[in-house]
Amino acid sequence: MSSNTIKEKVIFITGAGSGLGRDVAKALAGMGGRIIVADINKKAAMQCAETLNKAGLAAEAAVLDVSDRRSVKKCATAIIKKYGRVDILINNAGIVVGKSFLDSKDEENISTMEINAVSNFWTVKAFLPGMIERGTGQVVTISSAAGLIGVPGLADYCASKFAVYGFHETVRKEVKKKGKRDIRFTIICPYYINTGMFEGVKKSPLSFLLPLLDQKRTVKKMVKAIVKRKRRLYMPPIVYVLPLLRFLPEAFFDFIAELFGVHNSMDTFKGRK
Repeated sequence: MSSNTIKEKVIFITGAGSGLGRDVAKALAGMGGRIIVADINKKAAMQCAETLNKAGLAAEAAVLDVSDRRSVKKCATAIIKKYGRVDILINNAGIVVGKSFLDSKDEENISTMEINAVSNFWTVKAFLPGMIERGTGQVVTISSAAGLIGVPGLADYCASKFAVYGFHETVRKEVKKKGKRDIRFTIICPYYINTGMFEGVKKSPLSFLLPLLDQKRTVKKMVKAIVKRKRRLYMPPIVYVLPLLRFLPEAFFDFIAELFGVHNSMDTFKGRK
């Protein structure tokens, strides 16, 4: 994997204080990227940035509530003033409630949509115009396999990930219509990852085809997709089949999902404590 496309690039990563975001930040910093570790958790953001700095890598923390459009705009203005640009935007911030829809609270539903989906409006509005002006850049969207199929116990989460998938695709097409073909869009849709965010989910009875994803391997694949500016990455590979299954009758589509254990996967969910 060549790091030439990353060296000296200014990379803004939301939700980078922990989990996948933190590990992706570390990997891209190691390739020479200048990382802005954006997270609502000040301590986590500071610790991540300090760890990278102590290793001689370029990073700084930005305390940011991505659901607050004014805060996003203010943060983006400061970053652009300092660096002149953002080359790669990685929309990674996300939360999961993990309750059946009727058992969930209104506030939980709203927060899930605002953090997982609507926040992307504000970050893209903040950084994409500069990319268009320069004629180059990359927007990376972390969606989910749950953005391709409904999962009981994840109604608001699935809604947010379906939404962000559609948003990503539409903005990509709008930029393409402008003739800005060197601005690349990468969407990443993983199945459950053992980061702790989905602690307790049931393994698929067909786990040889649909395994719980290992965090380190997942990060490695994500970073490779970002560096190579791939258009999409679904994990594991069987997730690529999901859009094709939509051609099947609904009852058969549901049968396949049940066969793979998708419909019962959240029955033992605990989540990150």
